[in-house]
Amino acid sequence: MPVATSGSDSTMHQALDTLSDSTSSTTANDLDLIFLKGIMESPVVRTAPVRAHEQFEEPKLEAVRENNVELVQDILKELNPLAARSRAVDELVRILKEPHFQSLLETHDSVASKNYETPPPSPCSFMDAALNNQPVPPDAVRMVGIRKVSGEHLGVTFRVENGELVIARILHGGMIDQQGLLHVGDIIKEVNAKEVGNDPKVLQEMLKEASGSVVLKILPSYQEPHTPRQAFVKCHFDYDPSHDNLIPCKEAGLSFNSGDILQIFNQEDLNWWQACRIEGGSAGLIPSQLLEEKRKAFVKKDSELATAGPLCAGMGSKKKKKMMYLTTKNAEFDRHELRIYEEVAKVPPFRRKTLVLIGAQGVGRRSLKNKLLVSDPQRYGTTTPFTCRKPKVDERDGQMYSFMSRGEMECDIKNARFLEHGEYDGNLYGTKINSIHEVIETGKICILDVNPQALKVLRTSEFLPYVVFIEAPDFEVLKDMNKSAIESGVVTKQLTDSDLKRTVDESERIKRAYGHYFDLCIANDGLDAAFRGLRCALDRLSTEQQWVPVSWVF
Repeated sequence: MPVATSGSDSTMHQALDTLSDSTSSTTANDLDLIFLKGIMESPVVRTAPVRAHEQFEEPKLEAVRENNVELVQDILKELNPLAARSRAVDELVRILKEPHFQSLLETHDSVASKNYETPPPSPCSFMDAALNNQPVPPDAVRMVGIRKVSGEHLGVTFRVENGELVIARILHGGMIDQQGLLHVGDIIKEVNAKEVGNDPKVLQEMLKEASGSVVLKILPSYQEPHTPRQAFVKCHFDYDPSHDNLIPCKEAGLSFNSGDILQIFNQEDLNWWQACRIEGGSAGLIPSQLLEEKRKAFVKKDSELATAGPLCAGMGSKKKKKMMYLTTKNAEFDRHELRIYEEVAKVPPFRRKTLVLIGAQGVGRRSLKNKLLVSDPQRYGTTTPFTCRKPKVDERDGQMYSFMSRGEMECDIKNARFLEHGEYDGNLYGTKINSIHEVIETGKICILDVNPQALKVLRTSEFLPYVVFIEAPDFEVLKDMNKSAIESGVVTKQLTDSDLKRTVDESERIKRAYGHYFDLCIANDGLDAAFRGLRCALDRLSTEQQWVPVSWVF
């Protein structure tokens, strides 16, 4: 090369001039300097730097061979008969048969079939070219090989960005996530040497139907991965991705039922989270809290779905203005009305402070409560209700009721000292919050038989409640139970069909409105059976780990 030759000659002349000056010096050995000068003036030495420079300037990278897959197959044929006699050979055979190793060989052979005259650029130079809006060198692409069966989902979704198909998300635990060869932001250029276009659905179908060896040509994103925050949530609604028109890929969705516990792996996407069941399995997409809030904001409440009476009939035909639900300005509405996800934590076995029985009137709440109190008075206790009525002749303060003046009671109600209160026959009745603490301080579980609205106050770390819903049985079963109770003398009043239907309807309404608060549902189709089921559930709290709201722990 002319430039290299000129530079080498100039350097050589400078060295020879220095040696010539040194021969006149009295400090140097003349014979040694003359010998060194003679060597450097030799034509062989003077042309060596030029030849070396030319050799390193034009490197050529070539693979040793291009048929490594066939070579490994031949090796396996030789090793298979020996695998049964040697553990080392058996382990080597298993390694050579691994799908990941086979994919690596196939990718190597695919790349080895091309001759690269210059080394591929480093990731840094590729990023610099992209930042300067310069064309990306063709050698910056990577070939990624995977093996799959037809119909198997890879656990990856795509989006269109600047006319290119880009990896939008990689599902935790899926095939792509386990291999670690692809990353969010990578651009997919080809699948098995076929261009992918710019339609995510077409690419999903192409990958879904592919089988055997699948080679992807990608443009890496070189994004720094980070570990997202993980959490556990309790679901308060049913979800089926096959019926969701908003999900980017139905096959990637995860179905669940109300009450299921899910582990959330990724919440980076505003609309779609990645989650899996706590029992295990691959992760899938579920709607985010924000997306589901927006959808549920347009769903009418039960009261709005009721048939309008004659007074409202004339107003129903008017157009109503749609109002979008503002999540940032309705914190209380979020907490008490929108039942979507609740973050929970798993804790060791512990005893709850309160046992809260919820149910419609006439389903047997008080019967179960009294049966528990009698069965184990050292373990269970209850509060004494307060009233402002005057005590009867045979009543003592603090036994059936605690008596106080109406003025004192109204003052305590105003200062939020009552959990719940009401008025009957001109007198106030209610349950004081302090009376709950008094029972808890004795070391007993306080059994409460309250209205469902009280759950919003009780379901905190202050009371640590175990909420049990006593569900009404079917209409016919409830009717037979009332008849049997009358015949045995337990009750004297026979309920009408209207009363029984009202109980069943009220039970369904309570379950629909407050079901997200319940820890256990028991259908009271027999008092003894319901009592045994309740006792077993309470005993398990002392031996099994429990899922509780995360606010109770942190």
